Amino acid sequence: MSVAQSRRISTLIAGRFARSMIARASGSTVVLSRLWPGRTDRLIIAPHDLRTADATRAAEIYAGRFVFAGKIVTCHGRSIFDLEPPSEDWEAALLGFGWLRHLRAADTALTRANARSLVDDWISNQARKRPLERRADVRARRVISLLSQAPLVLGDTDGKFYRKYLRGLAREIRYLRYSTLDNDGVPRLQVLIALCYASLCLANQARNIKTATRRLSDELQRQILPDGGHISRNPGALVELLSDLLPLRQTFAARNIAPPPALLNAIDRMMPMLRFFRHGDGSFALFNGMSTAPSDLVATLLAYDDTRGVPMASMPHTGFQRLDAGNTALIIDTGPPPPPSVSHDAHAGCLSFELSSGVSRIVVNCGMPSTGRDNWRPFARSTAAHSTLTYHDTSSCQFVELSAMKRLLRGAPITSGPANVESYREAVPDGDVLTASHDGYLSRFGVIHRRVLMISQDGTRLEGEDSLAPAPGGRIRGSEADFALRFHLHPSVKASRLSDARGVMLVLPNRDVWTFEAMDDKVDLEDSVFLAGNDGPRRTSQIVIRQDARQAATIRWSFVRSSTSASATNARRNARREPELPL
Repeated sequence: MSVAQSRRISTLIAGRFARSMIARASGSTVVLSRLWPGRTDRLIIAPHDLRTADATRAAEIYAGRFVFAGKIVTCHGRSIFDLEPPSEDWEAALLGFGWLRHLRAADTALTRANARSLVDDWISNQARKRPLERRADVRARRVISLLSQAPLVLGDTDGKFYRKYLRGLAREIRYLRYSTLDNDGVPRLQVLIALCYASLCLANQARNIKTATRRLSDELQRQILPDGGHISRNPGALVELLSDLLPLRQTFAARNIAPPPALLNAIDRMMPMLRFFRHGDGSFALFNGMSTAPSDLVATLLAYDDTRGVPMASMPHTGFQRLDAGNTALIIDTGPPPPPSVSHDAHAGCLSFELSSGVSRIVVNCGMPSTGRDNWRPFARSTAAHSTLTYHDTSSCQFVELSAMKRLLRGAPITSGPANVESYREAVPDGDVLTASHDGYLSRFGVIHRRVLMISQDGTRLEGEDSLAPAPGGRIRGSEADFALRFHLHPSVKASRLSDARGVMLVLPNRDVWTFEAMDDKVDLEDSVFLAGNDGPRRTSQIVIRQDARQAATIRWSFVRSSTSASATNARRNARREPELPL
């Protein structure tokens, strides 16, 4: 037997053994074989992927139909990487390779071969790379996907493809290590998380573990605030980051390396914040770019929360307050906008709130759609899309509006907004009171918005007062002083304006009835849109009260649960309070 034949046989034996190890590995962090041929890097760990996988989508991908961000592209026999993407979000999803998890969920020889073919197609054609593929956060998502889905792609392969896979992965990691990290916030953290994964999952990377860990620790300490919120003030950032940080903690343990204290502390602080933003139905409050969150993913994340306690009442560093009474929850934005570098998705929703009773959401903000964001972004970020006061049809924050700058900055950062936001809460004999104010309209119009909320001890009554006043020694500027107070209703709430024009009857899905009343003002019921639905934007209603600050600068209002039965309410209602009949 020749030396060359002996080498081929040794390589074949090593490859078979490694494949058998991968085939048996599943569940959490996977330990890969150390016997793959190659002199340099070898995969030794495949981190667990917590994100939701749908095995039925594997058949769509095999048929050449790629559905991302609400858009469908069919290959018709061509390479998916050669086709023109229908949107930037669709392209980012394709090039992030997160869809490999759906193929892994199917777990058949066909899906494994399909995954390997698609990855090979991408690796083999470097000349056709698009600019978006080089974006650091997209590359980071791709690296994490290729590491976590390595058992799928490499399960039935040979040493030649394995080495090709490793070369492509090493090239991506090398680019990440020397990237400039221009984009702040979650994208920057994703890059550093990917580099940490790479140093732990590849052999011969001991010298990079310390550097990657230090960089990630420094950034976590900067971006995760002391109360556990993210610096962007977006609840969705917590879901996105914990989906990567929890498996990273497991990967450290699988390598018998102590996780950095900053990682452990960040996770411990972020977990209670998940519960803080949740309503009774499990959905998240819609602030600062939050869209719908996959309920199964959130449930998976919360399973890692050892405390499982009641949400905290105040998040002073992130700028939110929560009032709980009975089965009623009230979540209020009481913070200034985030720093400009992380404000590309932030909203002008200061002092807005969301109200829920049990598993029914009543008052919401419009939120942000999960797909087609560019079409809705200007409206979704405006103050008018939030349940708060809007002065002279103007947002409390101002945004960069130059289209060329938007493309360059990946959005429109906030350039100015409330600088002084004050909040104070106290317990009173009948319940809890929150008093808050912001100066977002002070520099332009000379007024300060003040909001007082009181929730009863049993949670059946919420009373509010919204007022506008000039700064001490100042005056209201401008010839117009009109303002509108809005309460956007969840689409599941059936609303009917009462005949005296000062109230609205609200029937919840469980047949509970709440009544909204304004003390001295006419109430209108107008069309609105709920953007954060699972199936896209949905039509809904909003309660609106309009006034002139020079004539009446204060509006008093209340939400009261009048009965647990709509029929009982109808029986007791007098003729003057009947809801208006539809025209």
